[in-house]
Amino acid sequence: MSKRCELTGVGPVYGNSVSHANNRTRRRFLPNLHKKKIWIPEEERFVVIKATARAFRTLDKKGYAAMMKEMKSY
Repeated sequence: MSKRCELTGVGPVYGNSVSHANNRTRRRFLPNLHKKKIWIPEEERFVVIKATARAFRTLDKKGYAAMMKEMKSY
């Protein structure tokens, strides 16, 4: 199962953990993913989406159809 947002495409970002002695080791910053069941009125059914918390806020504002339209433009 990939750690990627289905609505925005956000995935893990890589960086360094820096200790007090300034030693650097590689690490991953994972997106804040959640699963949520949403109702799609156009299709009259529920869909389970795995997306970031920020994407769900945008989904509440714009709606599912607008979010999918933006995803197809990429």
